[in-house]
Amino acid sequence: MGKPPFLSIKFAVFLSLSLAGAATTTTTTLPFFPKPKPQKRSSTVSIPKATAKDLLALLGSPQQASSVNAEEAQKLKSCFKFLVPFSLPTRPSTGITADPFRRSLRSVKLGGEGEKEREYNNELIWWPPAPVKELARLAVDSGGDPGPIHNALDPTVIQVPDVEGSKDDKCELTRTPYGWHFISEELNSYIEFLFEMIVARGPSIGLNVSLNRFDLFHGHLFIAADSGRLGILFHAKEYPAYEKDTFPCNLGYCQMGSNVTYDDSMNLRNILWLAPLPSNSSKPWLAPGVLVVLDAHPDGIIYQDLIPEYVNLARTLYEDDFGEVVVDVNYLNVGTEEVPKYQLFIC
Repeated sequence: MGKPPFLSIKFAVFLSLSLAGAATTTTTTLPFFPKPKPQKRSSTVSIPKATAKDLLALLGSPQQASSVNAEEAQKLKSCFKFLVPFSLPTRPSTGITADPFRRSLRSVKLGGEGEKEREYNNELIWWPPAPVKELARLAVDSGGDPGPIHNALDPTVIQVPDVEGSKDDKCELTRTPYGWHFISEELNSYIEFLFEMIVARGPSIGLNVSLNRFDLFHGHLFIAADSGRLGILFHAKEYPAYEKDTFPCNLGYCQMGSNVTYDDSMNLRNILWLAPLPSNSSKPWLAPGVLVVLDAHPDGIIYQDLIPEYVNLARTLYEDDFGEVVVDVNYLNVGTEEVPKYQLFIC
């Protein structure tokens, strides 16, 4: 299947900067979609290079967290900005049912989180509704095989319509021009809930994002290597506006008309959701769910060890560093700016 004519931010930033360099020398070559080379570390540094596996371990069970080098763990933890308190309750609540969940989703969309709603929404992250937990267990029980999750999709094809004038700009926002939904409507609603939670709670840690085609509209659902844990890596600030001094990168058609300003909030563009981690023993769960922003400020270990050098300006974490990518989840405004109407497309 051919690649869509838009440029992803992680490649376009590299290409834009490489072309700028090529203008000043005749010896520059342009590698195509290069993989980052391991960075050399000083012989005097004893801390091992951090990995996505280490990051996931610190957000897992106590046993997993203890496997990470203590100094490295401290540095990684300093880059975690939790949208929901990081908690290790011993067992899930039994109070999450479909109707309150739908009411909770509406309260987040309307920005109406009261104290009770906030506590309930926290609980929805720690211990999601049954269909989400079933999908999480399926990911582990399958040994990391994405096939069973693909089988949970409704085969009905949904065409992706024009999104905020993207067609006029020759911009294709999704991996394919069509998508699907999960068979379970509660699963679909939960993914929508995650997008809304990021928008609602982001300002509390300095992340102001909007649900639009230049900012937050997609994430990558993956099955973590080794543990089989289900997760989604969301990318906000996807198409910042071109700016000669701060962001001199041409990202192609999808960047045209962007009102996203490149500033320090780009450090916070990677948001990670992790489903509760099932156990393969008699204990039902090893760890609750997580919703956390991964701070990639230049002085931190995430920027230094996990962000490839050629996309460090964009602060992009790669989803395939976390595990097997299963699908993309897209939450797109198929209405108008005045009367938005958001719809989920799984591609």
